[in-house]
Amino acid sequence: MAVSGTELQEYLAGLDYPASREDLVRWGQENGASTEVLQMLRALPAEEFSSPTELSQALSGLA
Repeated sequence: MAVSGTELQEYLAGLDYPASREDLVRWGQENGASTEVLQMLRALPAEEFSSPTELSQALSGLA
């Protein structure tokens, strides 16, 4: 999936960490994230992410 880090940051701006996969998806939906972004978030492991860095590492593992 080709979603830029900038695009992802735009949709997740203001999100408080730690955040679960469900929190990320809900936040993305509320902020108008594209279907592609939401699919990528739903593909994450069901765990909590303690920081944007940890989230980025998990997302890079999906590629």
